[in-house]
Amino acid sequence: LSFNFSQKMGAELKSVGVNLDFAPCVDIFSNPQNQVIGDRSFGTDPEHVGKHASAIVRGFIKSEVIACVKHFPGHGNTLLDSHEDLPKENADLKRLEDFELIPFKRSFKARVQMCMTSHILFPNIDPKYPATLSEFFVKKLLKEQCRFRGLVITDDLDMKALTKNYTVEQIPVLALKAGCDLLLYCNEPLSPPKALESIIEASAQGVLDIKELEQKAQKILEFKKENIPNALTLGRILIIP
Repeated sequence: LSFNFSQKMGAELKSVGVNLDFAPCVDIFSNPQNQVIGDRSFGTDPEHVGKHASAIVRGFIKSEVIACVKHFPGHGNTLLDSHEDLPKENADLKRLEDFELIPFKRSFKARVQMCMTSHILFPNIDPKYPATLSEFFVKKLLKEQCRFRGLVITDDLDMKALTKNYTVEQIPVLALKAGCDLLLYCNEPLSPPKALESIIEASAQGVLDIKELEQKAQKILEFKKENIPNALTLGRILIIP
């Protein structure tokens, strides 16, 4: 049912020119008081969530629409809404590996092409940075240990979980340094120009490695060539990294 659902949803999206859906949400609804995730979750059991997540991903792939699992490494146990403040979770790495990461790993095996990070602080794992800005979570856990080879995109970088704790200029630099490939901005039109300026300045000062940024850009271009039909013929619109 989940496979058929996402395949038909993907067909409808593709018919109106939408080639990416920021779905499925593979967070496990482990805290019944969590109103942030709520009914976006497939359930309370990691294996159950993992099976449906895998099916949803395969349905989107079948319909030629890019899927994106979220919110790595798991947003299902939080009480605070990261739109409003920074959630803190006491889970250790073993808890994540035994529970929260199961649906993500099932989705990766199903060949999901994108993964979205969460703005959650895990003091027992990385006491300094929330997952989106953490080299441990993005580079080591997601890319190295989980062997995810697709594109890593942040959640909205203007959410208060980040803006209450970092400046608009710091956030994109830290996200790129952590290993994220794409920066997501949803509601504030003035933020992307500021982000570009701060990235340029950080590159000039050596805070960001220009070669790494070029590799990210090339990775995005290759992804678009592989996944977006006629991307090359559509010119600049679709190949801006």
